[in-house]
Amino acid sequence: MPLLGGVRPPIAALLCALLAVAAFTALGLGTVHEQDVPQALRDAERQIAEDAADTVGTSINARATAVRRAAASDAPAGSSTPMALLRSLLPSGHPAGGGALLDPRTGRPLAASGETVPLTGVDVPALVRPGTANIAPRLAFSGRGEPRLLLFARVAVPAPAAKQDENHDQAGDLRGDQGAEERELLLVVSEKVAAPAVYGDGRTGQLADRNGKVLATAATTGTALAPRTDHRALPAAAANAANTANAGLATGDVSGSELGDGHKGLRRVMGWASVAAADGKDDTSGLGLTVLTARDVPPAKEGADPTWFALVAAGALVVITVLVTLVLWGSMQRPLLRLHLSAARLARGVGETSSDREELARPVPAAAFGEPGRAGRALESIRRQLLGETGPEPVRPVRRRPGARALVLVCALVIAAWGIPLLFLLNRVPAAKAVPAAAVADQQARTEAAADRVRRSLGRSCTDLATAASALSGAPRERAAEVLRRERADHPTFRSLYVLDRTGAVVLRVGKQPLRTLAHAPTGDGITQVNTSGPIPAIAAYAQVPAARKARNAKDAKDAKDAAPAVVVAEIGVNALNSLVERQGLGSVWLTDKRHRVLAASVGFQAFQSLPHRGLTRLAARTEAAPGSVGSPASAVLHTGAAPGEGPSVAAAAPLAQKGPLAGLGWRVVSAEPAAALKLAAFQLQARTMLAGLLALSVGVACLSWLHIVVVRPLRAVTRCAERLAGGDRRTVLYPVHHDECGSVTRSLELLRQALVERDRGGGRAYAASVPAPSFRSGGPPQQ
Repeated sequence: MPLLGGVRPPIAALLCALLAVAAFTALGLGTVHEQDVPQALRDAERQIAEDAADTVGTSINARATAVRRAAASDAPAGSSTPMALLRSLLPSGHPAGGGALLDPRTGRPLAASGETVPLTGVDVPALVRPGTANIAPRLAFSGRGEPRLLLFARVAVPAPAAKQDENHDQAGDLRGDQGAEERELLLVVSEKVAAPAVYGDGRTGQLADRNGKVLATAATTGTALAPRTDHRALPAAAANAANTANAGLATGDVSGSELGDGHKGLRRVMGWASVAAADGKDDTSGLGLTVLTARDVPPAKEGADPTWFALVAAGALVVITVLVTLVLWGSMQRPLLRLHLSAARLARGVGETSSDREELARPVPAAAFGEPGRAGRALESIRRQLLGETGPEPVRPVRRRPGARALVLVCALVIAAWGIPLLFLLNRVPAAKAVPAAAVADQQARTEAAADRVRRSLGRSCTDLATAASALSGAPRERAAEVLRRERADHPTFRSLYVLDRTGAVVLRVGKQPLRTLAHAPTGDGITQVNTSGPIPAIAAYAQVPAARKARNAKDAKDAKDAAPAVVVAEIGVNALNSLVERQGLGSVWLTDKRHRVLAASVGFQAFQSLPHRGLTRLAARTEAAPGSVGSPASAVLHTGAAPGEGPSVAAAAPLAQKGPLAGLGWRVVSAEPAAALKLAAFQLQARTMLAGLLALSVGVACLSWLHIVVVRPLRAVTRCAERLAGGDRRTVLYPVHHDECGSVTRSLELLRQALVERDRGGGRAYAASVPAPSFRSGGPPQQ
């Protein structure tokens, strides 16, 4: 019967696997080299460009939405003329450069305000053709060649009365007769193209169109880079991404990084990102805008060449592999195969024919080590008993001697002696030394960008809530409820909207039940933290209703009692804040209050818990403002990460706002990225070294455990059975379990047991007489 498995497959697998680990060690460790500019800095620059592009896209979408909301609101009293209507749609303080109200059928302007709106090349009738939804913004250039962003919105007004004369039509009276149908006008708002917000000393940010023309440039403090205003400022990959986004396709890269030329010992790193959304369904998709960021960084210091280490480590593993394989082959595989052949020969010797019985004439060779030797000696005793030379030999207690199990353990320790130093000791570099200062600065810049993203979102919430508060002035309850419902629909970040009267009682609410309402109606507009404990942080934006301000100034108590509600409050959901601070490649990010307790985070957290460890708390405390000054961001390489046992991390903290209504909150954004996640040569070499050690340990443990299960344990059991059989145990039936060498020996022992039982029943003398006497060489041992 052919053997299945056995001793050879585990040893062969161990040999091949360890040689594969040695090859990985030589190639994987020997190919790690320090780059002039580490990949970590290139990835960080790409992510910084993505952050800036996200800010630009969010701002454009917010401005386009605000213009549409203003156009959809009810026109105030006294706006019967086009100019009055246009002024009501462009409130004071609006950042628009100019505005115009157009007749959509002819494209003729009915009213204009501010600078001239550049409409050259804009087909107004095509923009408002039936079936079109929101009109997407467009880029245009003023007469002086300055870029402008055009925002469009439809305005529904009552149809004018019958024309009296041409002059009356040009005057543009918007009032109509009773029952007249509404007509539609087109509002166009012209805004300056804002430069992208970038952070970090010496970094420059540019906003370019799909042709590579730079529309706006921003530079941070420090040594600003010379802006590039030619078409080469836009990389080919970035131009392709912009045109792809313009076509409404979702294929291709939307961000990337490149290395520029060196200058004065520095190397320029450039990142770019498309402003359009990935799904191509926002207001920026047709603009073809791309954000480019650039920064000069010093080249990385050259580290030690790991080639020699890789070759020495791989060579040592090859030597260990060969030695372990030879030891297992000579001490286990070869003796076990010989034991298998000897047992099969004795089993054939108990046959009926004389040729079979001649097999008993040859002695059984016994190995000198471990279980194969003990089993061989037991077989020799059984052979002699079959020949009638001796009787059963009592089983002697075996002294504790090294056996097959000890041999496997020694082999495992030898492999571990190679793998454990690689896993825990070798190629270790302190994180503070391995992480370049530019990578730490990039972490701080991205943390400042995250704080800016939260600040802008909260600022827009305050501004939009103030607009809604103005719409509530003097409105009946049904109209006020409709305004609140529309405000909540336009702001998914608002969990609940409610109105407080001057006593602090809730008089109107839409949305979910508030987590905790304000005890007293606050004054002014802003953001407040409602609670400081509990399962969920309660954060609210509030704005005064204009009628309530007048009521507080009224002298008549009765007028104050009958005045409109005082404050409208919007409760901001924590999930919205979580999504604001979450950013790919920034690691774990937390939004904390002034006592450094967590309000929102990109990872799981418990409300109002402390930061994961004291290093982050001390870093956040460094951003606090001294008396009479403003806070400043901080960054450092910490010895511990955001989670226990995570290892060193690159951390940064930035105040949410250094001035304005949000500054009084004392909130901060804190981030921590594991240093090992940065694509630096030192960490790559460390990771691959650990991987090589882990692979060697895993392979050694797996193959030697396999060998122990399928060979060592069955061999020990077979040895005990053979010794009991040689000692006179004839009653225990032996059952083979596996189709391998140990199973073959077990089957042979069962045949020998049956032959011994037959001999003990009376046929032993005739059986021994039928076996030919062994022949001996003169002066030599018996032939095998």
